Amino acid sequence: MTFLELREKYPEFSYNWYKIEENENEYKITYEFEIVGLSKFNPTWTIPKMENKLAHQNKELLENMVFNLGMVELVSYWKITCSPHVTVKNIYLNQKQINWWKKLYFYGLGEFFYKNNIKTNIEEFMNITTGTSKLSKFNDDTTNEEFTGALVPIGGGKDSIVTLDVIKDDFKDNMCYVINPRGATEETVEVAGYNKNQRCYVKRTLDKNMLELNKQGYLNGHTPFSSIVAFSALIVAYLNKKKYIVLSNEASANESTIYQEEVNHQYSKSYEFEQDFNEYVKENILEGIEYFSLLRPISEYQIAKHFAKLPKFYKIFKSCNVGSKENKWCANCPKCLFVYIILSPFMKKEDMINIFGEDLLEKESLKETMEMLSGIQKNKPFECVGSRDEVNTAICETIKKYENNDEELPLLYKYYKTTKKIEEYKNKQNTYDTFYNAENNVPKHYKDMLKKSEII
Repeated sequence: MTFLELREKYPEFSYNWYKIEENENEYKITYEFEIVGLSKFNPTWTIPKMENKLAHQNKELLENMVFNLGMVELVSYWKITCSPHVTVKNIYLNQKQINWWKKLYFYGLGEFFYKNNIKTNIEEFMNITTGTSKLSKFNDDTTNEEFTGALVPIGGGKDSIVTLDVIKDDFKDNMCYVINPRGATEETVEVAGYNKNQRCYVKRTLDKNMLELNKQGYLNGHTPFSSIVAFSALIVAYLNKKKYIVLSNEASANESTIYQEEVNHQYSKSYEFEQDFNEYVKENILEGIEYFSLLRPISEYQIAKHFAKLPKFYKIFKSCNVGSKENKWCANCPKCLFVYIILSPFMKKEDMINIFGEDLLEKESLKETMEMLSGIQKNKPFECVGSRDEVNTAICETIKKYENNDEELPLLYKYYKTTKKIEEYKNKQNTYDTFYNAENNVPKHYKDMLKKSEII
């Protein structure tokens, strides 16, 4: 069925309840969402209790955080039918909060709407009605006195590795946060030297009914996963007395995927979402925990340059979504090619081949992908990749490296030299070595660390 047919057949989606079960070792969170007349869904989260857990955590505050994590979790289930009416049972949200959630859903689902050819707007795609029970904001200022150090979400790619390296002087106060740990995330934390008490591994499950409906052809697509990281990390930071949630989202996460449209695969990694999240948390949940991206002031180009100085991570880092379950690079997708391109100016060809298993720049099958990454084609791939400008800069720097060493250019770069992009970029000044994005929320202490590491 189409978007409009599904909305007519299933007009109501409901956030029925959440519950927190606690034992000596962990918290188990369960939600119930419902597409009325079709299915109920019960996704779960399991959060371990660490040795440095709060002795007297505020139960009402924990309830508030868990409820709000449910508000971002629900969008994965809502998108199955895009029901026009969303009912939040029991809990009250004011109009400003309702507008906040609608903005996140609408722009966070930009890729989903685009790929499913859904024409809608922020006013009409959803209305939200809520219950009457108000959640109380936590006004205790103990977070200013007792909370120290950073909670660092780890994805297993180069960006979070660079973050860990930059803030290594604070090692004893840091904790790594991983959702559904896998090879690359666990190996990153181990190689970085974090012990078991400095690793919080949480388990998130998706409801099997959703997966079954996806197989049957109901609507499916990308959701704003980084917003799930944000709200879940808030819970983990609070339970472990961490003052900062330190993300690894760079400046280029702000660039739209679709040329001259507001469709950004990385919307919930953007500075705009970072600002919105901080405002929402301070107004409705608690003050004292700061959420920011350490890498926001810099570019993918600078991140790649710094990562190249960390050879102990070469063989373990992975950020390919296609190969993530097998903990490998698939060597065929836009993410693999982007990482190959952005690292190539700074790393030896042999090292690149050792990482990816082959020379991706020799693959004719990736020619169109390179066109999309570089802007030869206007729209970027729907992946977490750098800006078009960074890609062209990295390509031209690598071409210079090959030519200075009298080496034959790889197939993709021979082709690139026949396009108009080479004329546009070959003599263009490379501004990325001194690039600085002032639109960031990085506290002075962490900016000083970026300077010490010579990234800025």
